[in-house]
Amino acid sequence: MQNKVLILDFGSQYTQLIARRVRELQIYCEIVPFNHLPDNIETFKAVIFSGSPYSVHQKDAPQIDISLFRGKIPLLGVCYGAQYLAQTMGGSVTPSKIREYGRANLSFIENGNPLFDGISEKSQVWMSHGDTIEVLPSNFKKIASTLDVEYAAFQIDNEKTYAIQFHPEVYHSTDGMQLLDNFLTKIAKVTPDWTSESFIETSIQKLKDKVGNDKVVLGLSGGVDSTVAAVLLDKAIGKNLYCIFVNNGLLRKNEFENVLEQYKHLGLNVKGVDASARFLGKLAGITDPEEKRKIIGNEFITVFDDEAHLIEHVTWLAQGTIYPDVIESISVNGPSATIKSHHNVGGLPDFMKLKIVEPLRSLFKDEVRRVGAKLGLNQELLGRHPFPGPGLAIRIIGEITPENVRLVQEVDAIFIDGLKKWNLYKDVWQAGAILLPIHSVGVMGDERTYEKVVALRAVSSTDGMTADWVNLPYDFLQETSNKIINQVKGVNRVVYDISSKPPATIEWE
Repeated sequence: MQNKVLILDFGSQYTQLIARRVRELQIYCEIVPFNHLPDNIETFKAVIFSGSPYSVHQKDAPQIDISLFRGKIPLLGVCYGAQYLAQTMGGSVTPSKIREYGRANLSFIENGNPLFDGISEKSQVWMSHGDTIEVLPSNFKKIASTLDVEYAAFQIDNEKTYAIQFHPEVYHSTDGMQLLDNFLTKIAKVTPDWTSESFIETSIQKLKDKVGNDKVVLGLSGGVDSTVAAVLLDKAIGKNLYCIFVNNGLLRKNEFENVLEQYKHLGLNVKGVDASARFLGKLAGITDPEEKRKIIGNEFITVFDDEAHLIEHVTWLAQGTIYPDVIESISVNGPSATIKSHHNVGGLPDFMKLKIVEPLRSLFKDEVRRVGAKLGLNQELLGRHPFPGPGLAIRIIGEITPENVRLVQEVDAIFIDGLKKWNLYKDVWQAGAILLPIHSVGVMGDERTYEKVVALRAVSSTDGMTADWVNLPYDFLQETSNKIINQVKGVNRVVYDISSKPPATIEWE
């Protein structure tokens, strides 16, 4: 790939967002930790230094040899990246005298500077830093200011080296995309050729070259990622792809049958395996959420391995890994502290002697959906909400029993069907029902009841890393609650979860 951009990650929470914005400009980019520089820097057409939670004055602050880039490759420093450039080259960075966080407006732009082409004074930008550049090095020039930040942007004389103390990648910087476009296409001369069509074309050829005539086995989940990966592989290797869809007994109501029927229409070579009794047997009496995840993960590998052995001479295991999974596993400080085990990352046990192929490992979720659309997948499938790998096990707080599974399946079906009926489904990133480990007093008819409580959860998000609860209409919630209590025996109370992520997670376990 000739037209690619390097994003050096100094630990900013916004680094993935920079990459998403660059991809939206139809330019391919890769995120690399600052302390794991690639050997082939010269193959990148431009580099962007991210922000960081660190101050340049901290002893353990990220550091890098700027001479590897300066004057050799167009460079844009963002926030910490800008301050590090200034400090390293002889300028002065000091703690801010005033709070530099939130919205600000440009008050000066150097006339004719290509970085700000098409951007007017008063343009809104987003600041997020505790330090500020007090003095620029001698060969640096100011190219933009706000009322409170004199050096909001600067350039090194006679170099394609630029820096800004605001974040162009966030929504609040109204001309942020224009600035990134100016830097990449006008200054760095990067051709915007990263499209779904080009990805499909190059991926099919790469898969043919990599896999050849070998057999590949893929675990389908019914979700977007594994389905798009399967269709891409099918176009590359045809009947040498063997798909296995395992029913772990923790899927949504009728999902096993519905998904298998859906795959028939795609022409995929799919085998459905009903292992629900095995999974539920292993989970009997288990209440710890992390233990549930491990049992389900281990049992899936065992079932999958048993099925894979029935196919002769399988060489490859295909996975629906996507780019955020990859980034997390190579982050600046290594993988984040374990909040919960991730079902897509962690490799294979030693007994599975298969090579890995991951057709989607360079794509974000929205890109996966666009590729799926170009491959001809229907919108109902592409628009499916994410569903956790452990399934309903982590939506049943406490012990998993066949009765608890049945109950939460019934509640979930009423909730999801209602969202679709009210045309709310597409406005929600993820939704589901959670069975709580408590009983509640109620009255049905003239009788006192003591039955279970369910919580409904619906969030909006772009990538699942942060999420807000969805303000569903009261009329919808009222209708849904009435249906659940009237139709699902064993439930007498429904609550709605109004927690955002962070601090809460999307799932309850």
